[in-house]
Amino acid sequence: MNRYVAFLHQDEGPGYGISFPDFPGCISAGETLDEAVKMGTEALAAHAEVMRDYGEVIPLPRDLDAILTDDSLAEWLEGATFTHVPLIMDKGA
Repeated sequence: MNRYVAFLHQDEGPGYGISFPDFPGCISAGETLDEAVKMGTEALAAHAEVMRDYGEVIPLPRDLDAILTDDSLAEWLEGATFTHVPLIMDKGA
């Protein structure tokens, strides 16, 4: 099972946002960190399933060092904490 780096940001109000640098546009949120990770896990699976349905290649996960040195992510890295989220896809779909 592949695990992808996720950025966690505290929102201006209560709650947290989660995004995935290996999947641009894949974002979610939750009121707590745990909820944000849970919702992010679901969003990641749904995003990857849509990619698969359209015949797109699901990227291999980059390690945290590669992401931390990616200059195009500098703005996203500001104030972020990190976690790894598993990609859990429905094998029957």
